[in-house]
Amino acid sequence: MNDEINYKHNPLHGLSLKSLLTELVDHYGYEILFAYLNINCFKTNASIESSVKFLKKTNWAREKVEAFYLYQFKSLPRASAEQFELPPRDRIIPEDQIAGEPAELSLEDAARLREKRERKATEFGRGGRPGSGKGKNSGGNAERRTQAGKPPERNTSTQPSANNPWAKWKGKT
Repeated sequence: MNDEINYKHNPLHGLSLKSLLTELVDHYGYEILFAYLNINCFKTNASIESSVKFLKKTNWAREKVEAFYLYQFKSLPRASAEQFELPPRDRIIPEDQIAGEPAELSLEDAARLREKRERKATEFGRGGRPGSGKGKNSGGNAERRTQAGKPPERNTSTQPSANNPWAKWKGKT
């Protein structure tokens, strides 16, 4: 029962995704949300309806927006390590933690934060192209590069390759 009381203290309890987004967009706008969260629904054809539709389907993005709501918009102290493992809606917020004023955010601060994240990613060996947020092996071609940094030679034979499931369909049998 104590957990239920603490759970109801969570600012996300009973708050619909549409209401949450409306509050965030009214206060910050789509440009700031995209700059801080790097979620494309805030950049391309941004609207409350399309963002809600995307976020309902995409757990990682919804959790990112909900965490932003809790820790930037409601200015709650950061969650403990064990609470951080839970989705934001399931986190227990102690009663002594009271929501504060929304954080003042700017595009310049977002750019500095993105640079800081890229430096950390590079330090941990997960670099990639700047601003992509992708690791060095996530591009697909990186795994196929030879040690000299050159792409491997292509198989130009007419025999279907075991690596090409479309070879039969393309008529290369």
